[in-house]
Amino acid sequence: MNIIGHKSIFLSISGILFLASIIAIAVFGFKPGIDFVGGTLWQLEFPSGDVSREQVEEFFKSNLKFTPVVVTTSEAGGANFIVRTPEITEADHATHLARISKELKTVEELQFQTIGAAIGHELRNKAITAFILVLVGISLYIAFAFRKVSRPVSSWKYGIITLVTLFHDALIPAGMRALLGQFLNLEIDTNFIVAILVVMGFSVHDTIVVFDRIRENLRVIGISKKTFAELVNESVNQTMARSINTSLTLVLVLIAMYIFGAVNLQYFILVILVGTVVGTYSSIFVASPILTMWQRRI
Repeated sequence: MNIIGHKSIFLSISGILFLASIIAIAVFGFKPGIDFVGGTLWQLEFPSGDVSREQVEEFFKSNLKFTPVVVTTSEAGGANFIVRTPEITEADHATHLARISKELKTVEELQFQTIGAAIGHELRNKAITAFILVLVGISLYIAFAFRKVSRPVSSWKYGIITLVTLFHDALIPAGMRALLGQFLNLEIDTNFIVAILVVMGFSVHDTIVVFDRIRENLRVIGISKKTFAELVNESVNQTMARSINTSLTLVLVLIAMYIFGAVNLQYFILVILVGTVVGTYSSIFVASPILTMWQRRI
C-alpha cells in the first residue's frame, strides 16, 4: 500500500477531524463536573414513576432554596434524576432527603457526592498538569530513544512528531466529548482525563512500533538503495497488520463493554474507543507521512 504516495488524502482526513474538534471545543467548550468546580451531585429515583424533572427542579428551588440547581434525567430513564447543586453538608443532606420523601414523593437515593470548591480547583489544575507532563515526557523519551538516529532525520524530530500525533489523538475524542456535552448535557470529570491519558499511552505504543521499524530498516538497508520515503512506506506496511490486529482486539473489548457494561461508564469507554481508533490511524497514516515531509522540508 502506497501510504506515503497518498499522504495528502490521509492527512486531509486527519486535518478535517482535527479542525472540527478545535471548532467544537472553541464553540461549545466543556461542561465541568463537580470534580473540577466543586458542589454536590445527587442521584435520586422515585419508585412511583410519576414525578417529572420539572417537579424536582421546582422543589429544590422553591422548597429547599437552592440556586443554582440543575436537574437532568439519568441514562436509566424514568423517574431517575441527577441533581447538581452547590455544596451540601452531611447534616443538611439527611434533612433534605427526609423533606423530599415527605413533601414530594417517596425517594430512593442512588448516589451522593460532595466536593469542595477548593478541592475541585486543585483537581482541575492537577489534571491539566498531568496532561502536559505526559506529552512532554513521552516526547523527550522518544527523542532520547532515537538519539543514535541522526540521518536523514534528526532524533529530536521523532519526538516532536510524536508530540504532534499525541495531541491530535487526544484532541479528536475531546472534541467529540464537547459535542456530547452540548447536545446531551454531559459533564467532564476525572474519568475523562484518565480516558485521554489511556488513549495517549496506547497511541504512543503504536507510533513507537512504526518508528522503531523505520530505525531498524535505516540501519539494515540504509538510504543508498532506497529513498527515505520508500523506506518509510515499506516500514509502515511491515507493521500495519500488527498495529491493526492489536487495536482491533482492544476495540472489540471496548465495544462489548460499551454495550453491556455499566451505564455510568459508557462515555468513559466511548472516549477510549474513539481515541484508540484515531490513535491507530495516526500511527499509520499521519506520523510517518509527516516524518517524510519534514525530511524533505515540505
